[in-house]
Amino acid sequence: MIHIKDLTKEYKSKKNTVIGVDHVNLDIKKGEVFGIVGYSGAGKSSLLRCINLLERPTSGQVEVNGSDLTKLNGKELRKARLKIGMIFQHFYLISQKTVAENIAFALKAASTPKEKIKSRVSELLEMVGLTDKRDVFPAQLSGGQKQRVGIARALANDPAVLLCDEATSALDPNTTLAILRLLKKINKELNITIVLITHEMNVVKEICDRMAVMQDGRIIEEGDVYDIFSKPQTELTKEFISSVVSFDVPKSILDACKGSVVKVLFRGDVAGEGVISDTIQLFEVSGNFLRGSIEYIQERPLGLFLMEIQGQPDNISRAITYMESRGAQVEVIENGL
Repeated sequence: MIHIKDLTKEYKSKKNTVIGVDHVNLDIKKGEVFGIVGYSGAGKSSLLRCINLLERPTSGQVEVNGSDLTKLNGKELRKARLKIGMIFQHFYLISQKTVAENIAFALKAASTPKEKIKSRVSELLEMVGLTDKRDVFPAQLSGGQKQRVGIARALANDPAVLLCDEATSALDPNTTLAILRLLKKINKELNITIVLITHEMNVVKEICDRMAVMQDGRIIEEGDVYDIFSKPQTELTKEFISSVVSFDVPKSILDACKGSVVKVLFRGDVAGEGVISDTIQLFEVSGNFLRGSIEYIQERPLGLFLMEIQGQPDNISRAITYMESRGAQVEVIENGL
């Protein structure tokens, strides 16, 4: 669906050249929700805007739905962009126009016949849950409602791709969750490919299928969201994940532990099994949970626990080996053996 090859974007001034995107290669599949994560200045917004050529790449290729956008002339590019919707962080609604008129504006810009505009607007308002706000002006809407209008406008011309530029950053947590669920619903019902950029791992965890982590204009890690959450490869990715799944425990608690303190991670079906309770019964050890939870990512459980194991040294060693044999990943933090 989207193929990015050796993409570079440079920003030049009289004094220097700043590289926003640095030789990025990326493949995004049709119908998936793909997240691009990074801190401010990582290059994720520049990369997103290169996908629809709002920013023209310095070099490289951007192929969307079989067409290399970098080779299209002005008229061809405008036509191709009709099939690439975009949602912005700050909504960018026209304050003097009603909700219906804001959505209709996108249809008029695409030369949609007048007789089709009214019915299409009604269809989109129903899709985003704003049928009762048709004649309301943006100033009368909440942030979440404004973003729903932005989503409806982006979907007006039946795009194959939806680009989301920090679409939930200006919203409170509950509204963010509602907007993400709406995007996931749209993705499933319309089979539309969604690419979203964010600095919030909760957003990725909630709706993305795959993800990439950017730093200094480059992609430093990429893969299935579940795999990255369960086994991150880079320090930056671990830092992002710690904002969602934390093992932090006060030092005073750790200092008071007399046994071995271990991190235990269970992937997939193993997370739902009684591995820890079986271990305690079989090897005459006791377990003291310091922190833990079972997260659900892509509807798959991921169990993460920090615990103290007390008992005879041989029994503790055998208990750890047993948990590993049952599919757990065990890391010893403090060795009380």
